[in-house]
Amino acid sequence: MANTITIEPVTRIEGHAKVTIHLDDAGNVEQARFHVNEFRGFEKFCEGRMFYEMPLITERICGICPVSHHLASAKAGDEILGVEPPRPARLLRELMHMGQTIQSHSMHFFELAGPDLILGFDADPSIRNVVGLYQADPKLTVKAITLRKFGQEIIAKLGERRVHPNFAVPGGVTKALAAADRDAMLSQVELMIALAQDGIAVMKAWMEKHAEEMETFAAFPTGYLSMVTDDNAVALYDGALRMVDAQRHLIECFDGRQYLERIAEHVENWSYLKFPYYRKLGWPGGAYRVGPLGRLNAAERMSTPLAQKEFDLFHGLRKGKVVEGSLYYHYARLIENLYAIERARQLLEDPDILSTEIRTNAWPARREGVGVIEAPRGTLWHHYWVDETGRLEKVNLIVATGNNNYAMSRAVEEVAKMYIHGEPVKEGILNRIEAAIRAYDPCLSCSTHAIGQMPMVVEVFNARGNLQQMISRS
Repeated sequence: MANTITIEPVTRIEGHAKVTIHLDDAGNVEQARFHVNEFRGFEKFCEGRMFYEMPLITERICGICPVSHHLASAKAGDEILGVEPPRPARLLRELMHMGQTIQSHSMHFFELAGPDLILGFDADPSIRNVVGLYQADPKLTVKAITLRKFGQEIIAKLGERRVHPNFAVPGGVTKALAAADRDAMLSQVELMIALAQDGIAVMKAWMEKHAEEMETFAAFPTGYLSMVTDDNAVALYDGALRMVDAQRHLIECFDGRQYLERIAEHVENWSYLKFPYYRKLGWPGGAYRVGPLGRLNAAERMSTPLAQKEFDLFHGLRKGKVVEGSLYYHYARLIENLYAIERARQLLEDPDILSTEIRTNAWPARREGVGVIEAPRGTLWHHYWVDETGRLEKVNLIVATGNNNYAMSRAVEEVAKMYIHGEPVKEGILNRIEAAIRAYDPCLSCSTHAIGQMPMVVEVFNARGNLQQMISRS
């Protein structure tokens, strides 16, 4: 008889998920699925709130990437007001976003993915964590903590706290940057660049030792999507969206505020998380990837010098062709970490960063607004519809992790089929399947925001553990 292996919960990710692996009679994989088994109601319970409250409400979606929602929401509010925030406010918002990118990328590589790479996929699970990482390499772990702390301090100096800041508002930001805070951040940049380069060196050494695994581990064709500047460099705060195909050929460059004309969402009955895709190519041919690998494939360059050197090396690995292997997300993430630090220095050295022209006041001028930003995990949309007073009538969120749902599901199946072939399945193999998900750094609390008639099963067991009754709602 066929057998099913269940991995629950998937560990070292943000949120709740499980994997089911369905085997045939010979013990080979017939199908493997990535189930997102949590849901939250942000889209629905925001209805009736005032649009200007949203930057503080939606950042509560997550404690790992609240700044991304905070800023995307404020950008949607700008659209409703029909104003462009003053340039100093845009610089300050982008600076906070660099802090978010640094703290998120640093935490993920060293604390969530790092134990797999540095300690080994087959290491004892009791030590395959950040504590085990510290025991194996205290100096590297302290470097990782220092990097993350730098990103958090940027957020705190601007938004008064490291998590759920109070800073961006429709039309601008709430306070100017003090010169002393600017100088304090600038004084740390050179050290942070060195620490980021140390992380890249660790990843490169691992890649050299595991070259075949880098090329074959969850490697499959998709499209790629990223925000870019006018000259097609990676952009994280503002820009057009650029989509390329599996050969890095341009499909389209478009205004992200017009996403509804390009992006549709597919639904499967085994996951609460939707599957976005590019409308013109249909499902599943229009599936695409976002986040660090998506951005480095979709863009043509980086706009800071040290990151650009790494970008060239990244694409030199496959002679300019698309980089498909899911483990390359880690290298791409570290390149972006270096970019964010360099970009933070550029912003801090801009004379306008200390200006007090930080807000444009206005009354609501439009009945809807779309805010688009590149969260650490990929492209994020906030779309609000309001009445004439600015009260929300409808909310739509397409979150970065949702954009990668097809890729995570595909990665799980690819890795399961690569390693499971009838023999007893060792824990290290199951960890590799989890690692395929962790490569995408999913934030499932962010992405499972729908509400409605969700399926539910209630099971009642007696004191001996025997099932007495089961009640289900489909």
